[in-house]
Amino acid sequence: MSEQSDEACELASEECVPCQGGVPPLQGQQLEELARRLDAGWEVVDEHHLEKSFEFDDFRQALEFTNHVGELAEQVGHHPEIYLTWGKAGIVIWTHEAGGLTKTDFVFAARVDKLPRPGCEDS
Repeated sequence: MSEQSDEACELASEECVPCQGGVPPLQGQQLEELARRLDAGWEVVDEHHLEKSFEFDDFRQALEFTNHVGELAEQVGHHPEIYLTWGKAGIVIWTHEAGGLTKTDFVFAARVDKLPRPGCEDS
């Protein structure tokens, strides 16, 4: 696992705040500024959601990682879409209540990057 940037670590330490509805999604420069704080690999898609793909040596490692993501999701009450296939896991994040991205999505993404990565020496 690569070491997180200082900005990503700072973002990961912020609180994941569950959306109560009525919160408009972030747009434009707000998204760009938060995206710059994330580690490499996260992509803002259509100003609607974040995506990142993680690669592993085999299915078991990818499954173990998705289980870590699932545990994090349950802890903070923010649930991404998780895609699992042999040697790969994909994470897609957005706030359903807002119909797009909120700061919590970026905090969650930064926390995903801090999770143990099976098969990585530093995890």
